[in-house]
Amino acid sequence: MPVHKICRNLVSRKVTNLQTFAYGGPYVPGINLKAVASADPHDEHSHGPRADLNAAPRWTSRSVVRGNTLFSTTRVNVEPAGVRVMPVRNFSSSTRALDAPDFNAYRVKNTDVNRAFSYFMVGTFGAIAASSARSTVTNFLSSMSASSDVLALAKVEVDMGNIPLGKNAIIKWRGKPIFVRHRTEDEIKEAESVDVAKLRDPQEDADRVKRAEWLVMVGVCTHLGCVPIGEAGEYDGWFCPCHGSHYDISGRIRKGPAPLNLEVPEYDFNDGENKTNPAD
Repeated sequence: MPVHKICRNLVSRKVTNLQTFAYGGPYVPGINLKAVASADPHDEHSHGPRADLNAAPRWTSRSVVRGNTLFSTTRVNVEPAGVRVMPVRNFSSSTRALDAPDFNAYRVKNTDVNRAFSYFMVGTFGAIAASSARSTVTNFLSSMSASSDVLALAKVEVDMGNIPLGKNAIIKWRGKPIFVRHRTEDEIKEAESVDVAKLRDPQEDADRVKRAEWLVMVGVCTHLGCVPIGEAGEYDGWFCPCHGSHYDISGRIRKGPAPLNLEVPEYDFNDGENKTNPAD
């Protein structure tokens, strides 16, 4: 098809959905409308850009003139299909100073009263915090103390009148057996006549008793913690059948693998009731 027919068809087509002004001019916002063109070095006249444009024409809708160039200040009024164009927001500023609110009505009139109230509140909450801390520490320490049943076992009494001469009594103290021996005169003389220099754990008999006729010891073998048998062994004292440790009538190790004498706990005598009390 010849070029002039193509141009004729394009010109003869009717434009639809085109907004116009009252005077008939087209309304096309959002298009950068340049009323001038840059200088073309190939222009035979070499007139350069137009300089006679000082104001925006009426048909340019909302436009401004910047350096002989028209710029539209609105966006395109028809959004492309499938694309959302965010609307243009216009902001304005004001030179009027903002009025700050007045808080004078809320200010404290008498600072001394306010200070006294603050001190009172600080002191009150400090006392409450100190009382709470004291209660917490007291409860914590009391939870770590021994219970009543443990305290009951911490101290026991032995009626010495029930132990015949030359016999042993075994009581339980803190989960351990306690040997109480009512010694005869011959047993006392035998214990005192031993040469302590020859003993594995040298100790005088007088250092192991408070009263010569009463011997109080912890009945646990110093080798591996067994319980020795009374009135047995080569020295008529105590004998540990587990590994063969022999103790004399004073509880001193004389033969076998045990390294030390039988332990003597802290105890005292209650002469008023004729009792002995093993205790710390």
